[in-house]
Amino acid sequence: MDNIFVQLAAILGSSSILGYITHKLKLPILIAYLLVGLVIATVTIFNLKDSEVLRFLPEIGIAFVLFLVGMELDLREIKKFGRPIIIASILQILISSFAGFAIAGAFGFGMIESIYLGVGLSFSSTIVVIKLLLEKNDLTSLYGKLSVGILLMEDLIAVLILLGLTVSPSFFNFGFQQTFPIVSFVFKVFILFAATVLINRYVLPKIFDEVSESVELLFLSAIAWCFVYVAFALALGFSVVIGAFLAGIGLASSPYHYQIQGKVKPLRDFFLTLFFVYLGTQVNFSDLKNVYPAIIAFTLYAVVAKPIIFLLVLGSFGFRKHTMFQTAINLSNISEFSLIVLLVGLQMGFVSSSSLTVIAVSLILSTIISSLLISKSVAVYKYMKSLISFFERRTPHKLVQDTSNYDLKDHVVIIGSQHVGESLVKYFQKESIQMVVLDFNPYQVERLLLGKIPVVFGDMGDPEVLEILNLSEAKMIISTVPNLADNKLLIEEIKDRSLNIPLIIRADTIKEAKELYKFGATFVFVPDLVSGDFLVEMLKNHLEDRGYFKERPKVEMEKLSRKNLAWE
Repeated sequence: MDNIFVQLAAILGSSSILGYITHKLKLPILIAYLLVGLVIATVTIFNLKDSEVLRFLPEIGIAFVLFLVGMELDLREIKKFGRPIIIASILQILISSFAGFAIAGAFGFGMIESIYLGVGLSFSSTIVVIKLLLEKNDLTSLYGKLSVGILLMEDLIAVLILLGLTVSPSFFNFGFQQTFPIVSFVFKVFILFAATVLINRYVLPKIFDEVSESVELLFLSAIAWCFVYVAFALALGFSVVIGAFLAGIGLASSPYHYQIQGKVKPLRDFFLTLFFVYLGTQVNFSDLKNVYPAIIAFTLYAVVAKPIIFLLVLGSFGFRKHTMFQTAINLSNISEFSLIVLLVGLQMGFVSSSSLTVIAVSLILSTIISSLLISKSVAVYKYMKSLISFFERRTPHKLVQDTSNYDLKDHVVIIGSQHVGESLVKYFQKESIQMVVLDFNPYQVERLLLGKIPVVFGDMGDPEVLEILNLSEAKMIISTVPNLADNKLLIEEIKDRSLNIPLIIRADTIKEAKELYKFGATFVFVPDLVSGDFLVEMLKNHLEDRGYFKERPKVEMEKLSRKNLAWE
């Protein structure tokens, strides 16, 4: 079965069947992909070592994921959480590395091997977490942003470690690194990041303005940019992850990034399937009987001890317990980078195949447990919130402001102040209608506070935050957030409180809108349908008014170019 099409048929066919079963069981679909890898490795359907499908294609999936994450990343928000992200990442890596070293040593591994295993235990999986956040539509939530920020910081540290192990002996074959290794590394970092900034500012906008007339050419150019920058990063000795991520950041401010994302996502999902199948194939069952105690210890540490570390650190920065809990369970796994670190050690003769098996199986088990915890996080949180209260601090995060000064009576609650929400905020402010805004974007919250608009920093999925909004005195609730699960929780909360107030909710599809109506929403708006209604109303009022249409290009261009809130 060396034919690439036969291999793809076996992998994708099995993934579809097991994926359907896991979907019906309401489990994360990536569990199916991991199980397919285990089956392929056990049954030996084809030669894994010679498989071109599993040797090259999974890495393309990683590139697409980080490319899209880079496009969705708002660096201003990461800046607001810089200290907690950096401190949480570094502390967790240090503590977990020492703990992993001690655990490995206790189970009979040598010193060098224990160091590799300790480092491997300290990283959490960016790919797994982002995949799960995307499935739950939580990538833009407060805890989603914290999780991604910490993961990217960990990835950067992992890349630095890998650079120390695998960086090429010369800089573009000039022999520079052999003489000045530290200077060479700093110079490479400077070149990579400086190129990102300069190309993003002076080159990419012009290129994509030119190609945007053709959707096909726009998509092709975006993919080309991703691969060109990954190749550039690889030439400097960096990883595919860093190159793809920076390529995505280069397009984050592009007005075309939504179109690009829509086209790239199906490709990402295809290649990611192969990546998770590849992870499942990394288990060597012949070593299991000798190392299973270490596997159990590593897995338990990943799903229990690592989350506790994050709870302690995030709690010290004043985050609410729901945000802390969601972030902590997102990071309760072992990274694919850990496999790479162990593979490098194996190739260099520092570690045995037993160490690789420990990390591979621990990665798979922790990923399955973490996936289940994340998918069932609402139910798990209800049982654990009293315990998590221990990690909360009395001094809140600087953005978690005191709302006791707000006169929250007969007010409108607006959830989400971007896009649709900002127009609502502007209207209510102009009409002097009492309102309070709930938003998890720290940049938006600061803008609202400067505009003297009542605002609460947090997620609508956090029950404690809903208490602050004084829903019992509200006259209307408007959710502009297109998250089906969170909107259902909001409706359920209103039902539990026996409140009889209008509840206006956003949905992205007609199917979601019908589901929300059945669940109890008063009015559901679907942007695609609303835009058609708006166009009809505009034509009714201005069909014969040529002056109105003459001024529209200028007015609308100002709106499209505005990146801050509407009242600025």
